[in-house]
Amino acid sequence: MENILESLYKGWFGVECNSVLKIQGSGSNRNYYRLSGPSGSVIGVVGPSVDENQAFIYLARHFKAKGLPVPEVLAVNDKCTHYIQEDLGSLALFDAIKEGRDNDGHYSPEHVNLLKKTIAKLPSIQFIGAKGLDWDKCYPLPAMGRASIQFDLNYFKYDFLKFTGVDFHEFKLEMDFHALADDLLADVDNTFLYRDFQARNVMLKDGTDPMFIDFQGGRRGPVYYDVASFLWQASAKYSPELREELIQVYLEELRKFKDVDEKEFRKNLNLWVLFRLLQVLGAYGFRGLFERKKHFIDSIAPAMSNLEALLDENDFRYEYLVKVLRDVLDMDSFILADGTRIWLREPKPLTQSKPYFSKFDNKGPLKVRVFSFSFWKGIPQDESGNGGGYVFDVRCTHNPGRYPEYKTQTGLDAPVKEFLEKDGEITVYLRSVYKLADAHVERYIKRGFTSLMFSFGCTGGQHRSVYAAQHLAEHINKKYGVEVELLHREQKISQHFNPFKVKKTDELQMTNRQIPLSISEEGL
Repeated sequence: MENILESLYKGWFGVECNSVLKIQGSGSNRNYYRLSGPSGSVIGVVGPSVDENQAFIYLARHFKAKGLPVPEVLAVNDKCTHYIQEDLGSLALFDAIKEGRDNDGHYSPEHVNLLKKTIAKLPSIQFIGAKGLDWDKCYPLPAMGRASIQFDLNYFKYDFLKFTGVDFHEFKLEMDFHALADDLLADVDNTFLYRDFQARNVMLKDGTDPMFIDFQGGRRGPVYYDVASFLWQASAKYSPELREELIQVYLEELRKFKDVDEKEFRKNLNLWVLFRLLQVLGAYGFRGLFERKKHFIDSIAPAMSNLEALLDENDFRYEYLVKVLRDVLDMDSFILADGTRIWLREPKPLTQSKPYFSKFDNKGPLKVRVFSFSFWKGIPQDESGNGGGYVFDVRCTHNPGRYPEYKTQTGLDAPVKEFLEKDGEITVYLRSVYKLADAHVERYIKRGFTSLMFSFGCTGGQHRSVYAAQHLAEHINKKYGVEVELLHREQKISQHFNPFKVKKTDELQMTNRQIPLSISEEGL
């Protein structure tokens, strides 16, 4: 095969090439080579699919004629199995921003500038590239239609969802798939859909100028798909703030080609993000769970994180589909038929030295911290790095501190407890707190989070807040068996509730210790 590429090089330049070096390819079945000689270097491509090669060559030449940033196809053999194209260098955008990706999505200004330059060029490809394009020469389909959408949704169902073991009603799910397809196809312009617009398919010519490759699967379709592909790429770990910056850059360029109703644009974009995430999970399922390729298995967890954030931020009308997706999101992992465990979550340390996620082993260990405090002395600070938790104000309940007989007592003393329980306001209050706390604790146990904080404040941090904090701490420990640290800050009393394995017949198991805190700890 190298001989054919060398012949194409000689036919184009009129001289022999000096070297042929195979380039490590991506996930495709095409092989790439760098041919170098006295007239410069080119990229040689060997593709087993003639139809796919013909589509790329046609599109590349069409785009080049429109002045778009794609490689020039220089020469093609008679059978259209080999061709040579302009060498754009060795630096892909994906590699150029690796440091930010490895730093959990903290991208430098230089990285952000490259991303902005890249997405700013997308509308030109979509609109200018579509002018005069013969859609029938696209491969494998001329347009994104219902058949291709249903294919990809079933790809998700059979190559990912069924592997998870989540039970679902196939007919109900199919009905929601049809409804989603209807909505996706309601707004489709006569524009070019790149199909695989992602950082791996952007080469940085001279290290700074984005150029685009691997668009052979493109076809007529909506503009939203490519934006979703680029900004919700699982491994990129783009923050919501960065995504918003890039969306604004895209919209500014898009307005040069059409009027934009931003609210409607975002609504449609979210639909295509949902579709795209289901599509890539199907691909990760086939390439990872079936073919067992590690890169695709490793991509499942970040894709699941993107899906969860999308569902949290949107109220989609596909109730059964959303239920099934939530059922999958409630899992930390699942086991394949051969016993291999596939993780759906990934640890995300706040810093290298202070992780706040567990390893998602479904054991936690969750640690709950409960505080009582006086609002006059400020809300307790969260030292876990998570940024807070719940703060409840119990000043709305009847205050024993108004009565002389309780002035020197606290919410731990029997007379105060009897007063509060006979009055009843605080017990009604706590029933609502328990419902909220239970839901949160259960979710955190399933998700494998390691830290949760509850704080109860009243006027002096002596009666009502102490009573409420004590009861919630005991309730959580008894019901879930998780470790609880309790601090009555103003009373300088701490208690520790040991973790234990919960059984139906278990009684409350705890070791309480009431230890005066040192003066230095008073400000906690």
